[in-house]
Amino acid sequence: MSGNIIKVTIFAIAFGFAEAAVVVYLRHLLGATQPTVSKDEVLLLLPGIAFLQPQTAIGILKETDLLNIERIREAATIIMLAVIGGLAGRNFLQKAAYFFLAFGIWDIFYYVFLKLTINWPVSLQDLDIFFLLPVPWVGPVFVPLVISIILIITSLGFLLKNKK
Repeated sequence: MSGNIIKVTIFAIAFGFAEAAVVVYLRHLLGATQPTVSKDEVLLLLPGIAFLQPQTAIGILKETDLLNIERIREAATIIMLAVIGGLAGRNFLQKAAYFFLAFGIWDIFYYVFLKLTINWPVSLQDLDIFFLLPVPWVGPVFVPLVISIILIITSLGFLLKNKK
């Protein structure tokens, strides 16, 4: 079990760098700037996360082809994290726990590598676009970091408690 935890952790850290590198390239190529959100773009507002109107995605990535590729890349990211969870776990609950462990570690290291490569975020209050699926999600950087820490602690607690 602990061997799988280490393997999933190593995968997630490496995948965090790969994901950060893609975002660095996208920001460079597209001249992306800090996202701004107006009230009329908000579809649903939860504490720390705003789900935006679907058409807002066009404002984020102006080229429809790139937007579609980015959405597929995001779906592929979730699939890869789910596959690593599926490979590491023996039953559904273990597979889910490994998925959430990988997701949490990947997301934290995504931000770590963005900070190390392009010195962003400057602050944990900086707005970020979390996902474009099924609609754009935005919020301050600290929100996914807190969620990721909760996912990691909960997953590790479950996995270490249920070693069989």
